[in-house]
Amino acid sequence: MSKPIKCMIAAEYKKRFGDLTEALLVDVRGIDANTNNELRQDLHAKGVRITVIRNTLARTAFADTPLEAFTPSLDGPSALCYGGESVVDVARMLIDWAKKIDALEVKAALLDGEFFEGAKGVKHLSTFPTKEESKAIVVQLVLAPAGNVVGGATGPGGCVLGVVKEIQERLEKGEAIAKVG
Repeated sequence: MSKPIKCMIAAEYKKRFGDLTEALLVDVRGIDANTNNELRQDLHAKGVRITVIRNTLARTAFADTPLEAFTPSLDGPSALCYGGESVVDVARMLIDWAKKIDALEVKAALLDGEFFEGAKGVKHLSTFPTKEESKAIVVQLVLAPAGNVVGGATGPGGCVLGVVKEIQERLEKGEAIAKVG
């Protein structure tokens, strides 16, 4: 491949991937065409893209970008997975697919500057909460003290109401109410 072509490809990588702060790196070598198409179609339906990249050109394009962290993992055939709701969702999807496809190797992941190396690192990333799950946890933590205050305020009133209701029921039945001393 001529140098001008390589420069054009590296420039395209920089344009396409320059703004990414989170992505995954996988090896799709050894996957038959039908399974590969099935994988890509499933991920595409969920807004995830897979792009096979040339390692040397990617190293050049990723320099001085957040994806530069992938440099040590750029060996052998590599494909970059990006998009979707969150890289955590993408990691979960790829871990599920890796269980179905033995040849699918998850190499590395990047989430907001934090590098996760190897299948073990990506599996650890897949246990993280997504952005939506994190927001729900924060809302729950913020609302919990208010719920405790409301429960504390209404708790004694509920007990008094229960006693008054019991007295009312006994009086309606004509039973005598004993004085507790």
